[in-house]
Amino acid sequence: MARQGHIYIAVLPSQGGVREKTEVGWARTALSNFVCSLSVRSPYRSRPMSRFPRFMHGVVAKSGRCYRTLQHPDSHINRLEITPDRQYLAAAGNPHIRLFDINSTRPEPVISYESHTNNVMAVGFQCDGNWMYSGSEDGTIRIWDLRAPGCQREYESRAAVNSVVLHPNQMELISGDQNGNIRVWDLAANSCSCELVPEVDTAVRSLSVMWDGSLVVAANNHGTCYVMSYFEPLHKLQAHHGYILKCLLSPELCDPHRYLATASSDCTVKIWNVDGFTLERTLVGHQRWVWDCAFSVDGACLITASSDATARLWNMATGEAVRVYQGQKPTICCALHDGAESLPS
Repeated sequence: MARQGHIYIAVLPSQGGVREKTEVGWARTALSNFVCSLSVRSPYRSRPMSRFPRFMHGVVAKSGRCYRTLQHPDSHINRLEITPDRQYLAAAGNPHIRLFDINSTRPEPVISYESHTNNVMAVGFQCDGNWMYSGSEDGTIRIWDLRAPGCQREYESRAAVNSVVLHPNQMELISGDQNGNIRVWDLAANSCSCELVPEVDTAVRSLSVMWDGSLVVAANNHGTCYVMSYFEPLHKLQAHHGYILKCLLSPELCDPHRYLATASSDCTVKIWNVDGFTLERTLVGHQRWVWDCAFSVDGACLITASSDATARLWNMATGEAVRVYQGQKPTICCALHDGAESLPS
C-alpha cells in the first residue's frame, strides 16, 4: 500500500498582519498563508514510522479552523516549498514532486515531476521561478525547467541526498548527503566545484545559506552545526544532544540581527545569535521531534512543525508560542507564504 500525506493550509489576513515588538522595534508581519504537511518519516533514511493520511488540509491560521483540503494520495510528504511568485506549492514525496496551484480551488496537482526513483528530500526554486531543483535519496540532484517538461540536468551525489540549497548567486547548488559529504555544484561549469566532509560518516541532515551568501551552515545527526564562510571552516557549534532535523538562517529583513534556528529530535528549537554563535533562547512546547521551521519575511515570527501533530507560531522577541495548530497526524514540514493577498476561503 502506498504511503500517503496531508497538507494543512492556514491563512492570516495580509492587511494588518501580526504586530509584535521585536528587538529592532515594531515589525508588521503579514502572514498570508501558512502551509504544513502532516506525515511522518524516520531520520534513518526513508523508513516510514506510521500510516500516513490521505489528503492535504487547509487551516485558517487565526482560528485554527481547517479551510481547504488538497489531495496527495500516493505518498507521504518530505518537503514543501512555495514559488517566488507565491502562485504554486511544491510537495516533495516518494518519489514524485507535485505542484499545486495555491490560489485555485482545484485539489489536484497542476503538474507532477517524476524522474526521481526514491524519496525526494529537498526542493526549491530559482529566484525568478524559472526553474526548480530537487535532491533525492536516489543519490541525485536534479534541475527542472518549469517552462518545459522533464528533467533538464542531473548530478550524481553517490549517496542519498538529504538537503539541497541554492546559493544567492543563483549559480551554485549546495548538497548534503547521508555519507557526510557537502558538495558545491557549479551550474555554469555543470560540475562539482568543491567537496567538503565536516564529519566522516555522519549524515548531513540540513543545510542553510545566509541571504548574502557569506555563511553556509551544515547540521548533522550528532547535533552539530558546521559553519563555513565561503566554504572555509569558520565555527563548530554543538547545538543539541539529539539529531538536528533542520537548520535555518534568518532572512535579509532581520538584519542587522542575524539568527540561526536549529530544530531537533530533543523536542526543542534553539535560536542562536550568528555574531558569536551564542544561544539567544530555546523554544519549548513541542512534545516530540521538531522536524522543520520557517521564518517570516522579517524574522519576527517562526513557524515550527513537530511529530506531536502540531505546528506552532512563535514570537521571536519573546520566545512564546502565539498560535498552536493542532492536526491529527505527526507534522514534518512547513512552508510560509508571506506578504501576499489572502487566499479565498
